[in-house]
Amino acid sequence: MESILSVLVLITLIFSITYVIRQRRDQGITGLRTALTSICFFLIAIVNLLAYWFDFLGIWSWGTSVVLLLLGAYFTKYLRKVEQV
Repeated sequence: MESILSVLVLITLIFSITYVIRQRRDQGITGLRTALTSICFFLIAIVNLLAYWFDFLGIWSWGTSVVLLLLGAYFTKYLRKVEQV
């Protein structure tokens, strides 16, 4: 059961990363600043998946997840603002 969930998370992570890259390319968004929020959120998934695989769950993975979540929230100020017509 655990390996099925790990594979599912890995497939979803790969799909979502390619989707974000494709959407950024289609909309003409460039630069690293606007991608920092997505990068932080993807790193949360990667850190927790690696912590689960290598049996390293604990304060380290929780602390890293919290720090990445706070960084992702902070970097939302660099996201492109959508103009409403």
